[in-house]
Amino acid sequence: MRLKSHPERHAVARIGWLRAAVLGANDGIVSTASLVVGVAAAGADRGALMLTGLAGLVAGAMSMAAGEYVSVSSQADSEAADLAREKRELVTQPKQELEEMTAIYAARGLKPQLARQVAEQLTARDALGAHARDELGISEHTTARPVQAALTSAATFSAGAALPLAVVLFAPLPLMISAVSGSALAFLAVLGWIGASAGGARPLRPTLRVTFWGALALLATAAIGKMFGAVV
Repeated sequence: MRLKSHPERHAVARIGWLRAAVLGANDGIVSTASLVVGVAAAGADRGALMLTGLAGLVAGAMSMAAGEYVSVSSQADSEAADLAREKRELVTQPKQELEEMTAIYAARGLKPQLARQVAEQLTARDALGAHARDELGISEHTTARPVQAALTSAATFSAGAALPLAVVLFAPLPLMISAVSGSALAFLAVLGWIGASAGGARPLRPTLRVTFWGALALLATAAIGKMFGAVV
């Protein structure tokens, strides 16, 4: 009763959508801000900067959604194939599968007799679930969810990309590069902090990491814009 009234909440339960959310928002901020800074460094006006940012937002959101869906679908297909194989083997060679589970539990530290008892009881209750969890490493928290990943990435990318665009809309044109760069780094720092906190990690290192790579991307695109000196 106490466990039911006070359930533990673990960060791993959020891993499915958290990874896609952080990736999408980070990419939205970095790619859009980098595009704007690169084009601004080439001498573009506010209209060109807004058009560049909007095009980057739409293309990036669609790309993130498609990429996440395809990649996570591949993971889901692999999981389904492994589960189908285990299901067949449980029907055709149940004794071998029971020995396999016994060996797994024994390798984790259980005495052979106890490992056998655990394997028998778990097999009797849910054989496929036991093999999925303990042999294949597939659990409720790690199961691939392509649609969730695609929608999360697209939505967070759009939200992240909208932040530099808001700066473009209101920042003075002579200060555009510094305004977009500074705000993007601030947004990335906040994102790193939120992502680390949501994942249950200490926020300092993730915040510094995401800010460093964002600054590197901004410097690279600004250098390219200056180098060519024309709006492409």
